[in-house]
Amino acid sequence: MARLMSTFPRLIVRGTAALLVMAAVAAGQQFQEQTTSRFPSPNPTEWSNQLTVGDLDGDGDLDIIFANGGDFSIPGAPQVQRVYINDGGGVFTDESAARLNLLGLCRGVELGDIDNDGDLDVIFAQDFERQPLLYQNDGDGFFTDITDRLPQIALSSSRAQFGDIDNDGDLDIYIMDGGINRFGCGQYRVYVNDGAGFFTDETALRHPLGNVCENMDCIFGDMDKDLDLDIKTASTGTNNSRTYRNDGTGIFALVALPPDSTCYSYDFGDIDGDGDIDLIGINGLPGSSSELLLRNNGAGTFVDVSSQVSPNPNQDDNDSKFFDYDNDGDLDLIIARLGSGGEKIYENDGSGNFELTFGVIDVVSDSSLDIAVADLNGDGRLDIVTAQGESGNFENRIYMNIDGPPDTLPPQIVKMDKLLDTSDTAGPYVVRVFVLDDMTSDRNFFDSGVALNYTVDGGPLQSVPMKYSGGQIYRGAIPGQPCGGLVDYFVTATDFAGNLGTGAARFFTVTGSTPPPGDINEDCALNDTDVSIFVAVQLGQDTDPTHVMNSDFDGSGAPDGLDIPFFVDHLLP
Repeated sequence: MARLMSTFPRLIVRGTAALLVMAAVAAGQQFQEQTTSRFPSPNPTEWSNQLTVGDLDGDGDLDIIFANGGDFSIPGAPQVQRVYINDGGGVFTDESAARLNLLGLCRGVELGDIDNDGDLDVIFAQDFERQPLLYQNDGDGFFTDITDRLPQIALSSSRAQFGDIDNDGDLDIYIMDGGINRFGCGQYRVYVNDGAGFFTDETALRHPLGNVCENMDCIFGDMDKDLDLDIKTASTGTNNSRTYRNDGTGIFALVALPPDSTCYSYDFGDIDGDGDIDLIGINGLPGSSSELLLRNNGAGTFVDVSSQVSPNPNQDDNDSKFFDYDNDGDLDLIIARLGSGGEKIYENDGSGNFELTFGVIDVVSDSSLDIAVADLNGDGRLDIVTAQGESGNFENRIYMNIDGPPDTLPPQIVKMDKLLDTSDTAGPYVVRVFVLDDMTSDRNFFDSGVALNYTVDGGPLQSVPMKYSGGQIYRGAIPGQPCGGLVDYFVTATDFAGNLGTGAARFFTVTGSTPPPGDINEDCALNDTDVSIFVAVQLGQDTDPTHVMNSDFDGSGAPDGLDIPFFVDHLLP
């Protein structure tokens, strides 16, 4: 784990040793705070609850949206929802008024392509019994209010997430509610997409009924690796953090996932490299304000390994992300602090044991409510952004990765649907895939394309894009194929640094080794279409090689009048 820290070597800090050396190192960190030079000036001082990162305007770099407003337990005045546009080099311009122009009491914000047009739309979760807000992207990063496509229900919500819960190829919505405010009790809701970006409340059909209190966070994840989306929710109410398992059709059941205590936020990541997603809950360890670290046993049940976070003090933390900051192939951890001491980075030893590091990130004492990691200047290194609220000067911050090793490791294609032989020639043949990379967000990792590649009968390689479904899941579809076709397929995923990961190959057959005699177009059926094609071939109007070959019933090498009686015989019972 080479560190370019010759002047200030990295120190592993255990327990109170951090207090002895914090003041000794003032510069030379891998992650340097550069808010003044990279964020708008003056930087707005607003109550920012959450942020999301994505390419809003389709120019190939990552922009930022901050969800603002709401104060703590009282509404306060509605605030501007900030849209920061990246110039490609990690310098941001505030274009909120031109692109969004929205005031609100917003606790949560998330991006997703709700209408399958290839750009990122956005949902805002509002607190204090207000309507959630939905905005449609025009493709260039300018947003139009389409909130009327949502159920018109006032909620007190901390979070909303997009995910294709029913595997129909569009993104649905999971959203929390707290009744009169986020500290109250309310029914969490499921809104189902009709495919065109219009949503219906199907909570009664798809989700356990009953109020849950003090909602804080929700996140999709395929916990049991069955290629559908389960849900983990966080709450600061005693015994109100929940786990909901998907049956594969988008119907959720409450399952026990001990220990499940109070928690501010959850994040999924494969901490030990075994191909399943483990879980960290911030301030989630029962009976304390320490972090809860849970190791997945592969079947979606978890073991408490919180002792593997060292030190794991009682501190007021708010959010976390996994990221491989040293490019050694395992996920390290960053935790957002509320108050003094700055953000905390823990290094993973490869087996899921995390030790606090010092001298890696500039120490800034502020009140971080949310945190994200992303390559913001295109140099292949993961940078850091924080959202500030509750106390301090409310100045959102950016930390640039100055001298860390760039990302050279490809995404991992962990699991893929195995398609069975089928007699269906119409298709499409849907493939889902579970992909992991060297960072996490509420939308998995930032990719530069996930593709479903296939050949038919050894022919030319073809490719279709796979759409993000939520959690760790991506979905693509191979179009229908003639009967007898042997389809080989595999998935590739490219991360934001350009590293290409390739999955294992699988195959299936569209059953029927040869088309039935008379099936000129090889669709496994004898019908009027075959008659039309045969006539067109005889008249010289159809010269498709397959049609010509399949119309030569007498074996003469060319279609002629002698083929007619043979063709008629094939069509007769």
